[in-house]
Amino acid sequence: MTSIIRKNFLRALGYLSGMVCLCVFFTSSAAASVSSIMIDAQTGEVLSSSSADYRRYPASLTKIMTLYITFDALEKGLLKPDDELPVSRNAANRSPSKLGVRAGQKVSVKTCIMAVIVKSANDCATVLAEGLGYTEENFAKTMTKVARELGMKNTTFKNASGLPNRQQKTTARDMALLAAAMYHHFPQYYKLFSAKKFSYNGRTYYTHNHILKNFEGADGMKTGFTNAAGYNIVTSAERDGRRVIAVTMGHNTAKTRDRHVIRMMDSGLKKLALNDKVKNANIYAEIENKNMTADAPETLTTENTDKATNVWEIQVGAFSNYAKARNYALQIKKSSRNVFADKNITIEPVETGAAIIYRSKLSGFDKDDADKACSRLKKSNKSCIVVAGTPDSRQLLLAHNRY
Repeated sequence: MTSIIRKNFLRALGYLSGMVCLCVFFTSSAAASVSSIMIDAQTGEVLSSSSADYRRYPASLTKIMTLYITFDALEKGLLKPDDELPVSRNAANRSPSKLGVRAGQKVSVKTCIMAVIVKSANDCATVLAEGLGYTEENFAKTMTKVARELGMKNTTFKNASGLPNRQQKTTARDMALLAAAMYHHFPQYYKLFSAKKFSYNGRTYYTHNHILKNFEGADGMKTGFTNAAGYNIVTSAERDGRRVIAVTMGHNTAKTRDRHVIRMMDSGLKKLALNDKVKNANIYAEIENKNMTADAPETLTTENTDKATNVWEIQVGAFSNYAKARNYALQIKKSSRNVFADKNITIEPVETGAAIIYRSKLSGFDKDDADKACSRLKKSNKSCIVVAGTPDSRQLLLAHNRY
């Protein structure tokens, strides 16, 4: 079973590109004492950032990737929640925080997941890693490989738990990418991050994430601490249909970390609400203006014509999974570099009842070029349609990248 897992882990995983800097880090220790970033979870737009590309120790934020790969295995049917995984001596000997499982016993996948989320159990993170990758070292290599595929260019994993390792580093921006991938790729499992407690063997364990209790709308995701890393957190909150993802790392105390991320999310949600009000006001003004000038001949200035020339898109597919949509658009772009070299890949999530589909698009065409490019794709047996881009389409900006 494990060999099948290793072969299939990365199938259907696409690329979330980040706006990642390949920076030379001559940042002063004072400037990089704390790293933070906040994004709009729906679009990937960066709402605020500070030293977001400074490489740091992730501590238990590492476990988000361990869970990401575990959820991928569950979705593919390679694991089941009730499967019992063996506890090795290596796993049992992990230092706290831990659930306290003993070498030689077995523990369910479901228990391990909840222990990692709520208790931040290092022993259970290792149980999952060994169950999926033979050894934790092999699993860590898979973690790093998946990180690269998600666009986490400045992240290297060396274990599944976040226990100290000098080579295990990440950035706030990379962690935001991972959090966005978790939210969009595994919505059926994402809700588990809102758990405040879980019980095992007659004992109840409570979450380390106090933001869940102290911030309205917060529903995840993970805290972390080691002496070298400081106090870290990746969290998300939703209000009135708007969602932000916030990451802050390197704080001296849990209280200062929590106060900082609360201010970030409160500011971000207010900003998104204000943006919506402005957008709606502009729409109402436009409707009113059209009503007042309905009988006047339509005119189009040169400025407006220029803006309209490159708003056409080629939709090449629609998928149930963001990663599949991203990966397919990337394949199309690479297959015809001379046509699509300067075009953006955009992924548009569209709600269809209880489900979401993800439309794969190549954007930045004028109408004639879009028609020609789509005709060329059809001649090579690739389906496509030409569509007009809309200013308010829910593009996932994390999909943007240059190749």
